[in-house]
Amino acid sequence: MTEQAPTNQTDQTAVLFNADCPVCNFEISHYADYADRNALKIRFDDLNSCALQRWGLTADQAARRLYVAHQGQLLSGVPAFRALWAQMPKYRWLARVSGWPVVLPTSEWLYDRVLAPLIYRWHIRRQARKV
Repeated sequence: MTEQAPTNQTDQTAVLFNADCPVCNFEISHYADYADRNALKIRFDDLNSCALQRWGLTADQAARRLYVAHQGQLLSGVPAFRALWAQMPKYRWLARVSGWPVVLPTSEWLYDRVLAPLIYRWHIRRQARKV
């Protein structure tokens, strides 16, 4: 999925993630720590904060997939991960490999049909328990 990036973006890559999701938070916190240690221009926004407003997405939309704003585009799913990985020297190989002709459609199918819906259902269950 590719759309227009949030309007107040600079040349910085930005990541929108769900810090309330244990899976999402674990993975993205790792990337955020790596980016911080290496002074990479990547901003990490928690969808549960006021930062969500700059993305033009609802909290429910944002909870369904990973979003990355990069080079004026809003990416989601596997393309978002690939853009994020490409910005981090340690993970550039993963961005390349995940773009291979057989790997890309397979990883997109797995993310779109299995992983993202499963993680979203866990999110909905966690939200229901909070009420």
